[in-house]
Amino acid sequence: MEIKNFLRKNIAELKPYSSARDEYSGEAMVFLDANENPFNQPYNRYPDPLQRRLKEKIAKIKAVAPENIFLGNGSDEPIDLLIRAFCEPGIDNIVSINPTYGMYQVAADVNNVRVNKISLTETFDIAADDLLNAADKNTKLIFLCSPNNPTGNCLSHEEIQKTLENFGGIVVIDEAYIDFAPGKSFLPKLENYPNLVILQTFSKAWGMAGIRLGMAFASAEIINILNKIKYPYNLNILTQNKAFELIEKTDDVRKWVKLLIAERKKMAELLTDFPFVIKVFPSDANFLLVKTHDSNGIYNYLVEQGIIVRNRSKIYLCNDSLRITIGSPDENEILLQALKNLI
Repeated sequence: MEIKNFLRKNIAELKPYSSARDEYSGEAMVFLDANENPFNQPYNRYPDPLQRRLKEKIAKIKAVAPENIFLGNGSDEPIDLLIRAFCEPGIDNIVSINPTYGMYQVAADVNNVRVNKISLTETFDIAADDLLNAADKNTKLIFLCSPNNPTGNCLSHEEIQKTLENFGGIVVIDEAYIDFAPGKSFLPKLENYPNLVILQTFSKAWGMAGIRLGMAFASAEIINILNKIKYPYNLNILTQNKAFELIEKTDDVRKWVKLLIAERKKMAELLTDFPFVIKVFPSDANFLLVKTHDSNGIYNYLVEQGIIVRNRSKIYLCNDSLRITIGSPDENEILLQALKNLI
C-alpha cells in the first residue's frame, strides 16, 4: 500500500518546523545556535528532538530498528498524531471496538473525526468481518487495544491478522499491557505489514507512568510522518534521562512483571470466593474486571476505606463491574480484608 495516498493533503505538503537540534547533531565545543542560557547545565540545553540515543537503547530491547520507533508524551500523543495525519476533519472516520480505551474517541472528537464503534462479542473478542464491514471509503484507521482496556483480554490473534491483511488503511494495535501477556505481541510481525502501527508504553510494566513515555512502532515512512507533525521537543530531557536509567534495570522490570502476574492469578481466585462477586473475567493485563451484585455500593464503600478502584458499571458490556488494578502483595491484602468486612 502507498501510505502517502492516505495522508491529508495539507500534511503531505506541510513544511515542518526545523529546530536547531534538527539541523545539527553530534558533539561541539560551543553551542550558540538556539538562544539557550549558557548556565545551569545540563538542563539549559534543548533535548534531542528525535531522541536518537534513547531510541538506540529501545531498539535493542525491542528488536526493531531505531528508524521504526516514535517516542511520544505517553501513547496518547501518537494516537492523536495518527488521526491528525491521516483523517480529514468532517470527512474521514476511524473504526474502533466497544468497549475500549477512551482516548481513541476523545482524540477523534478533538479532530472532528467520526468513530464507527463495533461491539465486542460476549467473550470480549472481535470478528474481523465486523470491523471490515464497518469500514467505508473514508475509513483511514482501525484502532484495536490488545490486551483490551477495560476487559483485560488479548483479542484474537487470527482475527487481528485477518483485519491487517484485508483492510486498505492503517491498523493500530495498542499493546499498552502486552508485557503481562508474554508471547502475544505483534511486534515480531511488524516488517510483514506496512499498514501496521503498534503502540506500547513505559507506564505499565516499566512502572514509569509519571514520566509519560509512549512508543509507536511502524514503518519508517509512517514514523517520518509522525516526526514531521509532532511538536519539536515533545520529550523533555528529564523523561529521556529517567528512561535511560530504568532500561539498565530490565531484570528488575522482569521481576515486577512476574510478581504481578502471580498476584493477578491469586487475586482472581480469591475474589471469586466473595458472595457478591458474580464473575472475574480472564485477564492478560495488570488488572481484573470483576462483575458484582452491587458495583456502586462496593465502590463507594471502598472509597470510604481509602481504597480506590475504577467503577466501570456504566461502560458498555461492563454493567455492575469494577476494574481492579493488581497492586503490591500488601496493597492487594488490604483490599481483600476490606471486602471481607462486607460479608
